[in-house]
Amino acid sequence: MAEYKLKVTTGDMKYAGTIDNVSVILFGAEGQSERVKLDNYGRDFTTGNTGTYTVKTTSTLGKLLLLKVEKDRFFIFPEDEWYCSKIEVTTPEREDIVFPCYRWISRGENVELRGGRGMKAFKEEHSLLIDHRNKELELRKNEYQWEVTDDRLPHSINFKDVSELPAEVRYSLSRSEEAQSTKRMIGLELTFKGLVGSSQKWKSFDDMKRIFWFKKTNLSEYVSEHWKEDDFFGFQFLNATNPNVISRCTKLPPNFPVTDEMVRPFLATGTTLKKEMEKGNIFICDQKIMDGIPARINDGNPLYVTAGLCLFYATPEGKLIPIAIQLHQQPSEQNPIFLPSDLESDWLLAKLFFKCSDAIEYQTVHHLMNTHFLAEVFAVATLRCFPTIHPLYKLLSPHFRYTLHINIVGRKTLLGPGGPLSKTSLGVEGLNELLGRFLSGMTYSSLCLPENIAARGLESIPNFYYRDDAMKLWNHINSFVRSVVEFYYTSDSIVCKDTELQEWINEIFTHGFLQNKQGGFPSRFNTVDEVVKFITMVVFRVSVQHAAVNGGQYDYNSWMPNGSLMLCKPPPSTKGQSSMQTILDALPNIGDTVNIVSTTWILSDNYTDVVPLGTYPEEHFQEPALKEMIQDFQAELSYLGEEITARNAQLEVPYPYLNPAVIENSVTI
Repeated sequence: MAEYKLKVTTGDMKYAGTIDNVSVILFGAEGQSERVKLDNYGRDFTTGNTGTYTVKTTSTLGKLLLLKVEKDRFFIFPEDEWYCSKIEVTTPEREDIVFPCYRWISRGENVELRGGRGMKAFKEEHSLLIDHRNKELELRKNEYQWEVTDDRLPHSINFKDVSELPAEVRYSLSRSEEAQSTKRMIGLELTFKGLVGSSQKWKSFDDMKRIFWFKKTNLSEYVSEHWKEDDFFGFQFLNATNPNVISRCTKLPPNFPVTDEMVRPFLATGTTLKKEMEKGNIFICDQKIMDGIPARINDGNPLYVTAGLCLFYATPEGKLIPIAIQLHQQPSEQNPIFLPSDLESDWLLAKLFFKCSDAIEYQTVHHLMNTHFLAEVFAVATLRCFPTIHPLYKLLSPHFRYTLHINIVGRKTLLGPGGPLSKTSLGVEGLNELLGRFLSGMTYSSLCLPENIAARGLESIPNFYYRDDAMKLWNHINSFVRSVVEFYYTSDSIVCKDTELQEWINEIFTHGFLQNKQGGFPSRFNTVDEVVKFITMVVFRVSVQHAAVNGGQYDYNSWMPNGSLMLCKPPPSTKGQSSMQTILDALPNIGDTVNIVSTTWILSDNYTDVVPLGTYPEEHFQEPALKEMIQDFQAELSYLGEEITARNAQLEVPYPYLNPAVIENSVTI
């Protein structure tokens, strides 16, 4: 008689336990056990607890290969899903093997777990494991399928509703409850105040400050007080929600005829526009990607959007200020260049239209496309191409937690009828056109931060906290990824030999980047360095970059004059004809405003089950060397967090969004 000791751990999240019956079957190289029900005296499988059980066999099973878990109904009670964290087995030969699970298990599911170190396909030796590997991938490919909804956009997961998602990729019940609670609280307050659905226009800017009684942040209050100031306008293109569009200007575009006489009053004494460009102190933001996309009609009335250009000057005091704005691409008498010396309301109106277009591009391109949609592509390819025992599945899967769930929800609530993005000046059709334009011109280097910063000439501009923090995080992630990848891939030939890895990158190339060879995207890997760079980009994009574009949404975008997603009056075509009332009239009505502002609250809210960057509570890696690598990574992130906290304490406007303590491991909101 041989005895196998099992330690079965239930997750510690809300509702993780189950009253259902749980049974296991052990599979070894020399046989398998009978189906054994795990049952101790009293309650089994309670939240956060570990139960110990014994499985007896007539003889040893040899090298333990697989562990099958089955869950059956307890009496007549309805489905009671169980979150199994892991099962640790001590064999008769005193070998300890951990079988990671870390997923919800429903009745009738076929859950077979593998333990041990990460294994690539060509290293498999036992026929049972080869068969298990092939069946797992076949099941995954049948379950997670690509769907093409628009041939201009990255392909998406085939599920239409979160109820269709397998339990392993759905929100936890606690996360779902918290999100619904936030929505209810927002709805109750806005309904009580009579703001929901109101078609009335705002009577004053002060009225907008009273949308919410209790949802205030130091930064949202600061924005509402300083939104008119030029240096704060410039600051936001470096350190607010969209630090992705500004670049150094060494030569003015021919369609932006700014003269030295126009801007000399705003430059340092004794200098010229040409001299400042030569010094590298002039920057530009060009919205040409939006040119020609028509605005939508809203309740019978036209909305408006521009595709402008804005010139910035980095002052000797280290501030970045706008010095010229042109609201359309082609210069004409009806398309004047607005200057800080113009009538205050003219200049504010020009900044308002420019920030509106920036807000639309930011939400659509740099938030949805460059984090959410790409994260979904990476997640689906990982689920389809890597079995759970593959070392890169172990590395990557924590970075796709909840991503499929939130994207399905987002498509319905943000882009669906009445959603805040469907209500933008461009509408869904216009946004899809914008996304298609951007994807067709996307490059691999633009997704890799060091190359992105260098290409935009932003290596030395002062007070660029996004760049400072993000570059350090890129380097820490790159170092961690390199140590993990090189542990499993000791030569380039191993990279070429890993068919699952090659299939993974080809699926991403095909379904994410739509086979865009001109963009420099890889369709296969030939070297270890190529793998390291690409996985660094993936991890950075779904964690750091998402935090950068998402975390400050309420802080900066809840104050509608700072960058509305829709404008209701045409842009100015002459100077001297506006007033502050003109700006109020251009802004959305009360109902549309609170719809947008509510969304910024929900998207930047904090939830209790957050998993910060570098935190790997799920023990997928069993090798001591890998555990040490994770600890080193966490230590580096901790040091950086202390450094960022100390810096922010000295700033009037802090930049907290890339403190590792508040960066999530994955796109979850």
